[in-house]
Amino acid sequence: MKELIERREQWRADLDGVRRMHRWVLEAEAILSGSWAMEEEAVTNAAVAMRFDAFVASLKADASTQKLTETEQRCLRHFLHVTANLRSQLIQCYDVERFPRTNNDMEGFIRAIKTRYRRVSGRKNWNRYLLRYGRRVAYYEAQVRSAGGEAGVNGMVGQVTPKQWREGRVEQRARQEDQLKQYRFRHKRAKFLQGLEERWTAAAS
Repeated sequence: MKELIERREQWRADLDGVRRMHRWVLEAEAILSGSWAMEEEAVTNAAVAMRFDAFVASLKADASTQKLTETEQRCLRHFLHVTANLRSQLIQCYDVERFPRTNNDMEGFIRAIKTRYRRVSGRKNWNRYLLRYGRRVAYYEAQVRSAGGEAGVNGMVGQVTPKQWREGRVEQRARQEDQLKQYRFRHKRAKFLQGLEERWTAAAS
């Protein structure tokens, strides 16, 4: 027991530093969540910005006045750098009604699309799925959630006329082709550019 206590004492300083750094994140979360506001007090961009800027200023003051470890100083510099870069994106949702303050719902939505694809195909990587069907996979998942499940989606699809379906297919294929070009340019750039040169040569001859 004495040996365990001695080992724990060696980690005390590191644990105290982790607790302090964790407190920075919790304080920033509390400010951005608006939990500090009273029930009758409106949470606005201006109010959140004022509190957030004061919090960042206090962190900068702590960095210059308190004795922080090298790890804490490095983490604090990174934390301040990230918050400074993201400030305009973090503080802009409070004056818009029903605007989400986090992307948790979006992440859950994307995870649901991946889960559906894995159940259908048995594969983990869904890149080919997205490249083949494009944004339609997101539309389908959204309709399943909002239109009474798969039965509701099937009922809506049954009301689509052949003309509407053909027009929609043309539009989707055009957008899908744009997505494919972007993917090939980013991930297979040399082959993509070579193909363009070959097509240009063939057209010019």
